[in-house]
Amino acid sequence: MNSPQESLTTQESLDIITQMIQKAKGSVRENSIYFLLWGIVTVVANLGMFTLIKLDYERPYLAWLITVPAWLYSMYIGFRRGKKQRVSSHLDRVSAWLWISFGITVFTLIVFGAKINYQLNPVILIVSAIPTLVAGVVIKFKPLIFGGVAFWVFGVICFLVSGPWQFLVGAVAVFTGYLIPGMMLRNKKEN
Repeated sequence: MNSPQESLTTQESLDIITQMIQKAKGSVRENSIYFLLWGIVTVVANLGMFTLIKLDYERPYLAWLITVPAWLYSMYIGFRRGKKQRVSSHLDRVSAWLWISFGITVFTLIVFGAKINYQLNPVILIVSAIPTLVAGVVIKFKPLIFGGVAFWVFGVICFLVSGPWQFLVGAVAVFTGYLIPGMMLRNKKEN
């Protein structure tokens, strides 16, 4: 019988690490729903904002109300999956807190948006690059890594265009950074 104080062999240690990484990959792949959901919602909100601005609608920011049900649905999915998942790895927790930190950062930017004249799109796009790229690195999924890089590139472009056009750039950025990798991730999961 092995005592709890016995050391693992090098191979056993590598096997445990490999199993944890594979489990984290599967967990992140299962979460492709979030990339698809938030990709669609954010593209629609950006396009809605652009359209409402061009139509001289008094409150174009109302297009972003679509995010409220998406946020509630995301919480529901997360709660339901959390109840089903019996064990979570260290990488699962790191990934979850990375996205929670991202959400808190975006919420803070929105609340204090007046301080930067509500020029949020470039900043949010650049901040979006971080969890997207890290998620891609964790699961070794190049489309998601490229999606993170795309957020940086489109964030810079967004700084260079005027107000309404930032929302079109934002829509393209989210389509490129979330929707395309999310669809590829979903297809990879099903294969």
